[in-house]
Amino acid sequence: MSLVLDPAAQDLLFREARTANTFTDEPVTDEQVQAIYDLVKYGPTAFNQSPLRITLVRSPEARERLVQHLAEGNQAKTATAPLVAILSADNEFHEELPALFPHFPQAKDVFFGERQAREGAAGLNAALQAAYFIVGVRAAGLAAGPMTGFDFEGVRKEFLDDDHTPLMVVNIGKPGPDAWFPRSPRLAYDDVVTTV
Repeated sequence: MSLVLDPAAQDLLFREARTANTFTDEPVTDEQVQAIYDLVKYGPTAFNQSPLRITLVRSPEARERLVQHLAEGNQAKTATAPLVAILSADNEFHEELPALFPHFPQAKDVFFGERQAREGAAGLNAALQAAYFIVGVRAAGLAAGPMTGFDFEGVRKEFLDDDHTPLMVVNIGKPGPDAWFPRSPRLAYDDVVTTV
């Protein structure tokens, strides 16, 4: 009773949610993706920065180009997933800060004038947003199959540019037959939490 969120929603988002390895052929619509984004964009980030960029891979030609950069174990499931998203960090996110952080628009230059500072902040905050995106996919009643087993530089050259750093590739759809591996263990509370 310590959590306000309904137990069924807790199960949907966390306890029963799993990384899917197979999917049905039911399409994932642009409207579903927009609803996911319109929910998860409210997740907290430092300075309200929004460095996450989402590249939807829909065409068969683009899918073939992507699959060749994936680890062998990720190729077949990505080739057949209803939708694939490349999640990346925009290292020039600071250009939007005057609009996103209006009470201190100087943050753009004060904290993020140097490329190295931007890349670190973009990577961390886009990773946070990527996690929110995965939970949002689950909230839409879909399954996500996030993967980092791919040639990052190859994907960047094929789909992005020098200002974007790929973070992960995510297969999205309704789970298919035998979609799950057995659930792996998690650390217990006492293994993680220390009070000082």
